[in-house]
Amino acid sequence: MPILIFTCIALGVLIGGIITNASSKSLSLKNNQKTKLYKLIDFIDKEYVDNVQTDSIVDKTVTNILAELDPHSVYVPAQEQKAIAESMRGNFVGIGINFYRLNDTIAVIKPIPNGPAQKAGIQAGDRLLYANNKPLFGKKIADDKVFSMLKGEANSEVVLTVYRKSENKTFKTKIIRNIVPINSVDIATTIDNVGYIKINRFAETTATEFKKGLNQLLQQPISCLLIDVRNNGGGYLEKAIEIADELLKSKELIVFTKNKKGTINKTYATDKGGFENGKVYILIDENSASASEVLAGAIQDNDRGIVVGRRSFGKGLVQREMDFEDGSAVRLTIARYYTPSGRSIQKPYTKGKSDAYFNEFETRFNSGELYEKDKIKVADSLKFKTKNGRVVYGGGGIVPDIFVPLETSHAKENLYYLLQSGITGQFAFRYIDNHRKQWKKSIAKDVLNKIEKENFVPDFEKFLSKNGLDISLKNNSQLVNQYIIAEIVRQLYGEPYYYKLTLKNDAMIQAVFKHLKFVSAKNTSIP
Repeated sequence: MPILIFTCIALGVLIGGIITNASSKSLSLKNNQKTKLYKLIDFIDKEYVDNVQTDSIVDKTVTNILAELDPHSVYVPAQEQKAIAESMRGNFVGIGINFYRLNDTIAVIKPIPNGPAQKAGIQAGDRLLYANNKPLFGKKIADDKVFSMLKGEANSEVVLTVYRKSENKTFKTKIIRNIVPINSVDIATTIDNVGYIKINRFAETTATEFKKGLNQLLQQPISCLLIDVRNNGGGYLEKAIEIADELLKSKELIVFTKNKKGTINKTYATDKGGFENGKVYILIDENSASASEVLAGAIQDNDRGIVVGRRSFGKGLVQREMDFEDGSAVRLTIARYYTPSGRSIQKPYTKGKSDAYFNEFETRFNSGELYEKDKIKVADSLKFKTKNGRVVYGGGGIVPDIFVPLETSHAKENLYYLLQSGITGQFAFRYIDNHRKQWKKSIAKDVLNKIEKENFVPDFEKFLSKNGLDISLKNNSQLVNQYIIAEIVRQLYGEPYYYKLTLKNDAMIQAVFKHLKFVSAKNTSIP
């Protein structure tokens, strides 16, 4: 489980690198040292005694070169680059479904609202058997092959053979592929008259999604705004700046960057902010990185609001992307960014040792800083002051104004990751699948009242055991039940219901409400 956690964190931060576009498509050879590599590859290709895939040699060579620079200068193979590009673009072309591979079959969790699949009549619970008469089932069929059959060019057709369990019938339906959004704002909702917006990454569409959610919240009276960037590995710097601009007054500094030549580029807020005066809280944790830290740093240094949570990841390097003709790409660090007070929040790293850099969670856990703010190491030499003279520190992440420790032991933290993983979703799907007929005409309130009385722990333990995880959950039965119920509601009725259930007991949300009561009682301003 720790390996899985660290892998996910590393991937999230890599995907969340601050990226700018570069027009250059190829490397130019300017001296003999650069030519040497190309001559060697050509020599191997022509003369080596055995057949060799020189492409893989080049890939490994580029990867090794970049590993000697910094953890965020990386080579991205073509297939990975395509998936990342779709995620950061905020959409892809396909049929528009969320699905699980149930045993060896594609089972639809839910078609995306107003997407191609929903328009063609696909329903939650349907099994997809064939795409253009090619099988989608079978344990030997890899996920990437399934994706390739379901995705395609815009306006292209795919004929699906579908089995509908609830009606015990098989039928064919034609779907016209189209653009399907990948939301970067999970939810914009209210919690007791407090606005709440959850951002999962900073993609091309994030600022637009944020403004739409903010405008919806402003249609009703909200006392303040919570922006949640926990587990947000970052993304496009420009989108974090646009969101900060919505919150800061004209001419307030948002961020500045400095390159190898010492050139400084400063970015200031404009006079077009949509929420420049209300109270603001930013929720961060140890996985909040890059663009998330730009946003949090801008709010903290301008004394615009309160940062709540735990010390953020600590990524203060800016990357530029260079694409290659085969679809792969290189992300090269070209500058450092600094918060308005002048802080570089890039944490230390050792060149060539990116594993330790990305796996720092274990180090933080062992040091105790995930449980006590006083355990966070700060250097007096990296002391800075905010707009109003408050002391803040550089040298590795954003230190929150209000510290909220991990609620759990290390073992229980792993349980949280398990409960938020796909295996909980699969268990929830199977439960829904067995009750889909009887719930067909029920409203959300009635279904929720029914499942809240259920004890899912024994069945979930059996399900985990069948999947090779023998874990006793009896000591955490209330927590387990809460997550399973929330996942069932999410699959049935969508994200708003899920967040309504999970946020009410969230420690950071509770810390915000406690601070609001304190501020109100003291009749003071924030911060």
